[in-house]
Amino acid sequence: METFIIRALQLILCLSLLIVLHEGGHFFFAKLFKVRVEKFCLFFDPWFTPFKWKPKHSDTTYAIGWLPLGGYVKIAGMIDESMDTQQMKQPAQPWEFRSHPAWQRLFIMIGGVLVNFLVALFIYSMILFHWGDTYIPMSQMKMGMKFNTQAKAIGFEDGDILLRTDTKAFKSFDSNTNISDTYRDISTARYVVVNRKGREVKVNIPDGGLNMLEMFRAETPFVLPYLPSRIDTVLGDGAAAKAGIKAGDRIVAFNGTPLETWGEYNSLISRMHKRLKGAPTDDSLQARHVTVAICHAATGKTDTLHMMLDDNLMMGVGQSSLLTYYKPVTQHYGFFSSFPAGINHGVQVLKGYVGDLKYIFTKEGAQSIGSFGAIGSMFPAYWSWYRFWELTAFISIILAFMNILPIPALDGGHVLFLIIEMVTRRKPSDKVMERAELIGISLLLLLMVWAIRNDIVNFLIK
Repeated sequence: METFIIRALQLILCLSLLIVLHEGGHFFFAKLFKVRVEKFCLFFDPWFTPFKWKPKHSDTTYAIGWLPLGGYVKIAGMIDESMDTQQMKQPAQPWEFRSHPAWQRLFIMIGGVLVNFLVALFIYSMILFHWGDTYIPMSQMKMGMKFNTQAKAIGFEDGDILLRTDTKAFKSFDSNTNISDTYRDISTARYVVVNRKGREVKVNIPDGGLNMLEMFRAETPFVLPYLPSRIDTVLGDGAAAKAGIKAGDRIVAFNGTPLETWGEYNSLISRMHKRLKGAPTDDSLQARHVTVAICHAATGKTDTLHMMLDDNLMMGVGQSSLLTYYKPVTQHYGFFSSFPAGINHGVQVLKGYVGDLKYIFTKEGAQSIGSFGAIGSMFPAYWSWYRFWELTAFISIILAFMNILPIPALDGGHVLFLIIEMVTRRKPSDKVMERAELIGISLLLLLMVWAIRNDIVNFLIK
């Protein structure tokens, strides 16, 4: 429950901030061009509004809704998600959206997207200024990587050190961003150059590349750093402590399956989780009785121990990490130098996200679409300002790109109609706009239902 609350608070804070800034972009340009904003609402408020306030001498009511699925500004004289068609039947007023030139209306519509994108670049810049860029260079991972059977069939071998593709060098493998970049680079490469026992070897990638989603979703990951299954710490009075396991000991087999790395161990535990999801209590209890072969650091001897895992299939040990074996480097940035670096990083994130959209039209991609559950799971189970701001910048870029898509009901849909109007010098009729808005809202609601469905399914199979 504590983990859920911490993630939920981070998600609510992140979305609240980005919604206010996005709607603030529309609000700013509306006020700049003297267009009346009737309502500024954080979250949606169908049927009733829990909180609202209208300052004296102001045309705008500020509100907080009860449905945290977004927010909106209600701009006078505009057909939007409020579907206020009665107002559009009245004579146009000079302070209304429809009374202003197309170029001004265009700026009002792109204001939210513009703010979201600029905010993301600013946050990335300030992350680099405050924390710098700390990572473990891939070329220094001397133990190399561990590959699954698909990767080995292509030509990779355990222990290979990833160096570069035909287009770029690998950076690191020690953060979610760097892991995603590594998988993306391999999936789109013509070949990958590795350091294999001191010499460079070229591994050719099949024509057409690899499916990155399949690489991520494989039961055994396509590639992971080679991390020996050495126990870093023994926790409390868990099963490991009761069995006499000490820090420095290595797990060499689990339920009779030999293993060398934590990646292999975690894959076995993940399979157990899936197999026991919803299983009867007796079956679960029986499955939690496991045998673990341990090589003791003090004597070098191997013992096979019988132990009972807890409800989360944990034995009570802390795993070694990349920091156990490698020393990270930190690239520091001054205030002014952080901006070009932050902008470049943000642009690369956007390019990667746009490039990955092609997977949406595949079966695996459709199943990976998630809503607030999927977004919330990206936040850590503890409060980390670094991770919070990194994810806030990433989500801001996603919001900017998704909102500018030429889909009715999104900002991009309104922009499309405005561009058509500017080219043809003919404004679409209110009836056309109403129908387009209704179609767009329906599509978005269907997409939201599908995303929530995926969240539920993914929760049940975990």
